[in-house]
Amino acid sequence: MRLPIDDILPDLKAALAAHGRAVLQAPPGAGKTTRVPLALLDQTTGRIVMLEPRRIAARAAAEQMARLLGEDVGATVGYRIRGEAVVSRATRIEVVTEGILTRMLQSDPELTGVGAVIFDEFHERSLNADLGLALTYEVRAALRPDLAVLVMSATLDAEPVAALLDSAPILTAEGRAFPVETRWLDRPRRKDERFERAAATLVAEAASQTDGAILVFLPGEGEIRRVANLLDGHVPGCVSRPLYGALPTSAQRAAIAPDATARKIVLATAIAETSLTIEDVRVVVDCGLARRARFDPGTGMSRLVTERVTRAEATQRQGRAGRVAKGVCFRMWAKAEEGALAAYAPPEIERADLAGLALELAAWGGADDLRFLTPPPEGALAEARALLAELGALDGAGRISAHGRAMAALPLHPRLAHMILHAGRDAAPLAALLSEGDLLRGAPVDLSLRLSALRDTKAFTDRHPFDLHRPTLERARDALRRIKRHVGDGAGASHAEMAALAYPDRIGLRRKGEAPRYILSGGKGAALPEADPLAQTRLLVVTDTDGDPREARIRQAIPISERELRGLFGDRFQWQRVCAWSKRERRIIASERECFGALVLSERHWRAPDEQALVAAACEGLRDLGLPLSDPSRRFIARVELLRSQGADLPDMSEAALLGTLEDWLGPHLGRARSAEDLRGIDLLPALRARLDWGQMQRLDDQAPAHFVTPLGNRTPIDYSGEVPEVQLRLQELFGQTTHPTIGPGRVPLRLVLLSPARRPVQVTTDLPGFWANSYAEVRKDMRGQYPKHPWPEDPLQADPTLRAKPRKG
Repeated sequence: MRLPIDDILPDLKAALAAHGRAVLQAPPGAGKTTRVPLALLDQTTGRIVMLEPRRIAARAAAEQMARLLGEDVGATVGYRIRGEAVVSRATRIEVVTEGILTRMLQSDPELTGVGAVIFDEFHERSLNADLGLALTYEVRAALRPDLAVLVMSATLDAEPVAALLDSAPILTAEGRAFPVETRWLDRPRRKDERFERAAATLVAEAASQTDGAILVFLPGEGEIRRVANLLDGHVPGCVSRPLYGALPTSAQRAAIAPDATARKIVLATAIAETSLTIEDVRVVVDCGLARRARFDPGTGMSRLVTERVTRAEATQRQGRAGRVAKGVCFRMWAKAEEGALAAYAPPEIERADLAGLALELAAWGGADDLRFLTPPPEGALAEARALLAELGALDGAGRISAHGRAMAALPLHPRLAHMILHAGRDAAPLAALLSEGDLLRGAPVDLSLRLSALRDTKAFTDRHPFDLHRPTLERARDALRRIKRHVGDGAGASHAEMAALAYPDRIGLRRKGEAPRYILSGGKGAALPEADPLAQTRLLVVTDTDGDPREARIRQAIPISERELRGLFGDRFQWQRVCAWSKRERRIIASERECFGALVLSERHWRAPDEQALVAAACEGLRDLGLPLSDPSRRFIARVELLRSQGADLPDMSEAALLGTLEDWLGPHLGRARSAEDLRGIDLLPALRARLDWGQMQRLDDQAPAHFVTPLGNRTPIDYSGEVPEVQLRLQELFGQTTHPTIGPGRVPLRLVLLSPARRPVQVTTDLPGFWANSYAEVRKDMRGQYPKHPWPEDPLQADPTLRAKPRKG
């Protein structure tokens, strides 16, 4: 059968022959995955290695190409995936998962015997695909200019990829010409409607309105099981077939192959978006969600999050309905919601745990010259390298160590590789469990329960009522068999010690208090459910959490003793002297602490802390409490700030500047202050005045005096806290004053608040001569009536200042 990709194959072959690199755009159903490698066989010297992002797709692609050749898999076409290889000496096309290529490059950078590398479904932007392309292209540039590189994608923007490959030619193929009708919900789904119930309802509706097999996209295995339970027996003539990566191969084949006995409803994760052609599918139900791993560099923890699909993903899913015939796509959202969808999913390199990438880069010799379509985020990469250094994979200069090279050779996360290399074969069951997810649903967090279930499933299920997830159990058993092939004899470590080797940054120490909350050795917080049997455990190793960046909920952990911890990490225990302000106790705490990372395992009073540490702690206390500024201190600061605003060279006494330099100007004046009460009682004025030298103080007193001297010789404080300096005084005290008082080099007028004999404000002025000439007569009229015993002369400029009442007559 002719496919759309066939029309472009001659141009593609010519581009690769001329340039050695190309980018191919071909929509779902065009046939690129199976036709392109076969077409390149006759012009490729050596093997063709084609990368697929998923194991099921790699196996299915190899099987389909072998069928087209009329051969068995393992002859001309074979595949290599994790734990399984079907190849022979005759194999010319190897379909591999992306991590396999990285191992090939690390062990043989020249890719001896390989003539072409094809990156299929590159739009998925997996971390391994980005790394594989960067390494492969560097090999081509430095060692193998004859190596052909082809990037194939359905929905990726091809221009940036072509630019990365030195302006590689871009070729575009048309898709299979089967139209797909798209149907949306009439209105947005209600927020209180259960997701699985809505999905099952839409699937039943699609079944009643259409013919042919139905492909349903759901975010994960749990949703697949729950929707299957709702559909079973409720959609006449149909049978549900799950499809996700963890399924046994036989179950995956049953989902892909035609079913002659019943109409098939395939409930799949995003695994079915690309590469796979599921027989007889003419209907797609897109439930609109995708599950992605997110990594938080601050916590060092990854978590799965469920998010809306992107427009690119929705297009991919829609295309599955038109691969074999005219189809229909049902979308579980309203058409009006479509504009809010993101264009593309973020590349995995932007959101993943980069520990494995950092180890591969170190093994390669660095990343300075590597070309990444999206460079790894600096923060996440730095966190990953810090972890590798803690595990001993990198030396002090950041270069890979011999231990690091041994870790990189193992098909495990660096944490688990480090554990296996130290603990040997005995740690294989734990490594298998930690690799494959939780096999106990709703069980207490104790990791020992999971180990028991893996070791003797029947005995465990006889004793415990917990829900044992069989697919995860089978995956763990497969992983256990694989891991044992790579490791030697054990070293006699306990399971807790093994876990601590893998997670030295997640040793948890129970905080004081009733709630089971823990501080982890890496500095983050975590909490146990209060009813969990481990809730009173002092020390434990946390192997899995929900990844909450504020305080993670512990999902798996194992108790560890202090003796075991010291035995493993004795060289990391350190005594530290701490003199710090306690916000809770509101005083300085001076102690000597024995620490492992962020954990304080023992503590004693530090009897004689040094003066510098006490000053620093007291200053932190003042930053917490705020500066205890008295009125004289505030007036002094205001005077300085006034002259500074007029250009004077004086110290910055703004609140921010004072708090930022407390140790410098206040340190010598703190004395024995240790508590909040002590700090609040400090008189700051001497320390503030000491910031000015003799000449500055003279200038301050001359140009921004602390007091205004009245005509009677009285010293009245000037308030500098407002927009202009202000002084309050009795009106009669200014009799005879013909000019308005000013201060500073700018001759800023004082604001005069003139008071009655009862010291109540009667007038505010910055123009005293104007007040005498204009307003005084009215004020005199009012004041004479209220205060007849006080002098109110008609001409205040000719009167003497006074604070006395008129003497009695007779």
